[in-house]
Amino acid sequence: MLVSDTPMGKVHRYTVRVGSEEYIFETGKLAEQAGGAVTVQVGETVVFATATMSKTAREGTDFFPLSVEYEEKLYAAGRIPGSYFRREGRPSEGAILIARLIDRPLRPLFSEDMRNDVQVVMSAFSHDQEHQVDMPGMVAASAAIMISDIPWNGPVAGVRIGMIDGELVVNPTIQQLENSVLDLRVAGTEFAINMVECAAQEVSEEVMLRALRLAFESIQPLIQVQKQMQAEIGKPKAPYISQKIDPALQEAIAEKTRARIREVLVSTNDRTERTNAIDAIRSEVVGQYEAANAADGAVPVKINDVKNAVENVYYEEVRRRIVHDGVRPDGRNHTQIRPLAAEVALVPRVHGSGLFKRGQTQVLTFATLGTPRDSLEIESLSPEDNKRYMHHYNMPPYSTGEATPLRGPRRREIGHGALAEAALRPMIPPEDVFPYTIRLVSEVVSSNGSTSMASVCGSTLALMDAGVPIIRPVGGIAMGLIKQDDKIVVLTDIQGLEDHFGDMDFKVAGTTNGINALQMDIKISGVSDEVMAQALAQARDARLQILDVILKALPEPRKTLSPYAPRMESIRISVDKIGALIGPGGKTVRGIQERTGVKIDIQEDGTVFVAGADGIIVAKALDEIRGLTEDVETGRIYTGKVVRIESYGVFVEFMPGKDGMVHISQLDSERVNDPNDIVALGDEIMVMVTDVDPGGKVRLSRKAVQEGWTAEEARDNDRRPPGGGDRGGDRRGGDRGGDRRGGGDRGGDRRGGGGDRPRGNR
Repeated sequence: MLVSDTPMGKVHRYTVRVGSEEYIFETGKLAEQAGGAVTVQVGETVVFATATMSKTAREGTDFFPLSVEYEEKLYAAGRIPGSYFRREGRPSEGAILIARLIDRPLRPLFSEDMRNDVQVVMSAFSHDQEHQVDMPGMVAASAAIMISDIPWNGPVAGVRIGMIDGELVVNPTIQQLENSVLDLRVAGTEFAINMVECAAQEVSEEVMLRALRLAFESIQPLIQVQKQMQAEIGKPKAPYISQKIDPALQEAIAEKTRARIREVLVSTNDRTERTNAIDAIRSEVVGQYEAANAADGAVPVKINDVKNAVENVYYEEVRRRIVHDGVRPDGRNHTQIRPLAAEVALVPRVHGSGLFKRGQTQVLTFATLGTPRDSLEIESLSPEDNKRYMHHYNMPPYSTGEATPLRGPRRREIGHGALAEAALRPMIPPEDVFPYTIRLVSEVVSSNGSTSMASVCGSTLALMDAGVPIIRPVGGIAMGLIKQDDKIVVLTDIQGLEDHFGDMDFKVAGTTNGINALQMDIKISGVSDEVMAQALAQARDARLQILDVILKALPEPRKTLSPYAPRMESIRISVDKIGALIGPGGKTVRGIQERTGVKIDIQEDGTVFVAGADGIIVAKALDEIRGLTEDVETGRIYTGKVVRIESYGVFVEFMPGKDGMVHISQLDSERVNDPNDIVALGDEIMVMVTDVDPGGKVRLSRKAVQEGWTAEEARDNDRRPPGGGDRGGDRRGGDRGGDRRGGGDRGGDRRGGGGDRPRGNR
């Protein structure tokens, strides 16, 4: 530790090295009234985090009120917001995802019975466009809580693992990640991993386990420096009023309900029947205590505690039956998947649709194709400024049989959409193969657990139905875990109740070749390598079963697009021709669009996308663009239109705005006396470019196409004298009579005399 006295106060500075980067922790200068405040610097990226707890507990709540917020300000990258007001508004999707990422490892380490509000706020003060803010932000948040007066069972730390050229890299830079097949973010404590978020490109389970181990080892120096900070400068932890249920009340309610709840679990596997039976037991017990509370002289019991006590008994019995009896609430064993079904092409007009069903979970995904101008423009601290593939996830209240107001996408919905997007992104064809912007919208129409993974499956179906040539289908499954005493059970395909009562939600998505996305949240302190390996192995077995069902519904992407999807082609033009295509004030490109009815998008690298209602108008627009931007290529064959006929040849427009002359000698394989005998105005003929002179004049040959000549042969045979001749090639050594200067039977250069025609220079 380095301590320095400054005009702003006493500043404490700690440093630690992780991988090739140095982390610099500072506290004492900023936010002295917050519970804890820490800045963490990596390179020139600086993240500031504060943690503050309310003085009193929040009344009437049965959960721990923690809020984790990340504020993204563009001044950190030296930019001014582009909005009308030139200030940041609602959090961007990226900021929400970072806040969720940091929330997930922090939350399980708070006491469940705590009801004081705790707020963690992070801000990026500086972003060097090289180092990410999410993992330093997580470390800063943990350090701020550690040195604060907030009771907590931390610290945690997080690192990012990449894989570049077959080697695992700790905390790769933003630039390095562009060449990485793995983007793995891992958080954990001194003892175990407790959060995983991963996007990958078909990485094997073995590689994933190695990366997880490396991540766990790499976070340890960050854990130790936080423990040092707490020991040296941390505030004493503040007491809080526990909101635990009175043990006597819990025991009394357990005696009333345990046998009945156990009987319900044994007697029915149906979710609705089970829920109704448990609700009836709960209502009966609540009614008994409400009546007791109304009696004269009674000591009132909190009805909320009564409800929670019944829930605790239900929780214990579900877990006991899974672990000790080997039976899950719906009757399955530990590795069994619920019934699966898949269907495509459910809805007209949309470009693609897919419905995936797993048990009572149903997700319907719609695919929409658009032009490059439909891509998402991103204004954030990330160097990424554009997205051509988007995935949105919606879970309306009716999907769980509820009726609540619709308030737009919540953080959970944004997070689930991002996870499904990460799973499918590596399988989306590159822009030069499939130049469309792609938007997927997954509508959860029925939910009983694992809707995010069902949205991956439904999206695969929708993409193939839309004719998107994805590399391989992607399937997803959610794994769970129950730990009781020293016994651990890993569950395949968890339903809602198992997610709610379980200790882990471990989502894995991928192809037959490997893992594309992974997300883990746990409620216990952590899981071992052995448990992670078992979960990944079971997930792979389940994923392969799901992919079989997907491929039975649609074996491969459709060969043609929906008739309602735009038709699009792309060409690459020289960058120095972009101006010619755009024209003064955009006049040229607008003219093409108005004449043909297409949409044209021009990229900075010279890629031009042309989209229209059908292929005919797209082809017409492409021809115009080529005519404006392509250089004439000697030896290339074009189809052109006859625009002028003279006695010595015809002029052909072979590219928009460009024409050349076909000399009469090159108009046909046979002798031609009059060009009108061969062609008429407006005729389309195939011609080869034989020469382009320095002035830009183009010589063409129809004869070269008919004879199948090469460019060199066409040039050698397309020679014309400066002064004429009767019709034919270069008459100085032409096809009838040799060099006519010395005689011959027909014309040529008659200055040398002789022949059967009158003398004279014609």
